[in-house]
Amino acid sequence: MASFAAACRVSARLATRRLQHDVTAKSFRTSAAALAAQNFTMPALSPTMTEGNIATWKIKEGEKFQAGDVLLEIETDKATMDVEAQEDGIMMKIMHGDGSKNVQVGTRIAVVAEEGDDISALEIPADHVSQQPAKATEAPDTYTPAPPNPSDPAEPPKSESTPKTAVKPGHKTSGRTYPLYPSVEHLFKINGLDKSEAQKITPTGPNGRLLKGDVLAYLGKINADIPAKVESRFEKQSHLDLSNIKVAAPKPAPVGKPAKEAAPALPPAPVKATVTLPVSLSAVIQAQKKINDSLGIFLPLSTFIARATDLANDELPVPKGYQPTADELFNQVLGLDKVHGGAKVSRGAYVPQVGALTPPGAVLPKPTAAAGKKKDIFDILAASPSSKPKATASKLSPGLSAVGPNVFSLQVPKDEEKRAKIFLERVKLVLENEPGRLVL
Repeated sequence: MASFAAACRVSARLATRRLQHDVTAKSFRTSAAALAAQNFTMPALSPTMTEGNIATWKIKEGEKFQAGDVLLEIETDKATMDVEAQEDGIMMKIMHGDGSKNVQVGTRIAVVAEEGDDISALEIPADHVSQQPAKATEAPDTYTPAPPNPSDPAEPPKSESTPKTAVKPGHKTSGRTYPLYPSVEHLFKINGLDKSEAQKITPTGPNGRLLKGDVLAYLGKINADIPAKVESRFEKQSHLDLSNIKVAAPKPAPVGKPAKEAAPALPPAPVKATVTLPVSLSAVIQAQKKINDSLGIFLPLSTFIARATDLANDELPVPKGYQPTADELFNQVLGLDKVHGGAKVSRGAYVPQVGALTPPGAVLPKPTAAAGKKKDIFDILAASPSSKPKATASKLSPGLSAVGPNVFSLQVPKDEEKRAKIFLERVKLVLENEPGRLVL
């Protein structure tokens, strides 16, 4: 009998535990289902981000996703970034589709559910973010202070540290659609303020953002005029001060055109000097014949004259007022101009003019007016007896003379007359005495 009673007590305890377990499990499922659908808002991808564009959704409605999967791509003015899932779930509803522009931070863009939930049985939660500003704007209109009761004791005067509960007239509320600064959130937390209080504080930051000083002034910890003074000072200093700039007076128009300045006088033309020297080419002709007989090579006279000219142009004395070339200036810097004992020499660029000198007694044909006229029979019959032509003075004739002397001439500035004479003397020396040197 005792054993039967003990068995009944054990079965009763087991049944009680099973009932408690079923109730607990049932209540857990009920609460999980109620909280399964959650709003997914536009995240702030940077501290200064206030809005963004939705490029594409990678997860479509009804699809499951896991932690780490890319849900969508968001475009900002700086870059395009991926938004990853923090935990497993199901995409229940997309509120802002692909290509949505200027979506404010904190705006609901989708609704997600937990993994394993039946999304057909869930309800879409309300958009609390969109309703919050409406409540904040309606609060001043619906609020009416209660009339004071004469029986109540008078309120003591408020100290400066008493928090302010109203916004100054004429100022706009922040209408916040962006996350608060960390310093502002810290002040809200340590002073026990709800984030909805941000709608009652006058913002003085850039683009209407709430600053730490605004919260301190709202709490009465600093003078309420300090944030406004700081804002006005920054506003003034952010623009260029042109108060001390004076407009330049216009220039007076010219009365008349000034007289044209006289053209500068041209420098006088340099005085030219002609240097001539007779040179015999008989030795050159003999050398030319020997080379042709022995080697079978015919060298023209122009080859001998060109090689003699090149040889005579080396190391000529510089004239007065000579301007050194770039190479010569560089050699002076290196001290190479003193290698030859300080002699001031340079290479010339002379090319002589060559003409044959007509020997005395030679007769040159004299052109006449009738020379170009054709004679007829009457002119031939009436012609006077032929007379001997008269000898003329020595003149230069074109071409080279192999028998008589030839004249080598140069036309140079007056300052280079001495330099040109030295050049022609060198040419004469080589052509008359050492023509074979020009062949080697």
